[in-house]
Amino acid sequence: MFTLVRSRVRTAVLALSAVTALAFGATATSGAAAAPAPTKQGPTSVAYVEVNNNSMLNVGKYTLANGGGNVFDVAVIFAANINYDTGTKAATLYFNENVQRVLDNAATQIRPLQQKGIRVVLSVLGNHQGAGFANFPSQQAASAFAKQLSDAVAKYGLDGIDFDDEYAEYGNNGTGQPNASSFVYLVSALRANMPDKIISLYNIGPAASRLSYGGVDVSSKFDYAWNPYYGSWQVPGIALPKSKLSPAAVEIGRTSQSTVAGLARRTVSEGYGVYLTYNLDGADRSADVSAFTRELYGSAAVYAP
Repeated sequence: MFTLVRSRVRTAVLALSAVTALAFGATATSGAAAAPAPTKQGPTSVAYVEVNNNSMLNVGKYTLANGGGNVFDVAVIFAANINYDTGTKAATLYFNENVQRVLDNAATQIRPLQQKGIRVVLSVLGNHQGAGFANFPSQQAASAFAKQLSDAVAKYGLDGIDFDDEYAEYGNNGTGQPNASSFVYLVSALRANMPDKIISLYNIGPAASRLSYGGVDVSSKFDYAWNPYYGSWQVPGIALPKSKLSPAAVEIGRTSQSTVAGLARRTVSEGYGVYLTYNLDGADRSADVSAFTRELYGSAAVYAP
């Protein structure tokens, strides 16, 4: 069977606390002067970067041999956490030392990507403490966490938030089990806070199957959703158009180039608009990247260290 999501190497929880508009085709935020990127035709390419081990700048090192356009359109900082404060009994947004370093150095780690036209999104996932996107005890609690997320996006000049409902360990620290309303309240509040930013869904966990409550379906509030199983094809179970979905998911350097190419070919032939990659590191991965760019864009990829 498929290897479940990420081969994550995550640092221990350290006592570092946490605490602009790119819509589709918009320019970079926070005063960054965006240079016009050469246009390309084809699906949106997404790159998750494990910042515990690798630099976000790697995403900007790949261009298409034909035309010079960026290979990647969206760079995802992996990852911030949803933690649980046992004193206040509330969810809190947490950045480990490596994520915090990227954010604190946005001028050198984030703005260069945005200036190329690459949107930079912050992924958020559970941290074994019982807090998750699916177990807020009230609408007020969900809205409070949504504000933490949108405040971080504004503070660091990011382009959006990615939800990844793994490792929450619902029930730890006396927290509740997943409920029907929580994620709907959270996504609704976040979209209201940042109407022009990206909200994406890593299609896994209790939250991903709880998108409707009280007559409200939040599916349309997402910009993208993608398959979480690398090396496989799986259409996310969310009511979004094909242009916003990635049924293909690959881990760069671990998924075989033949599989990478085959999934890219299927993406094009079946009319899907997104192609998801994970774990872009600092090595020259132009052969692995070219395996999908040839199928998606009709061009090999060039790596510039």
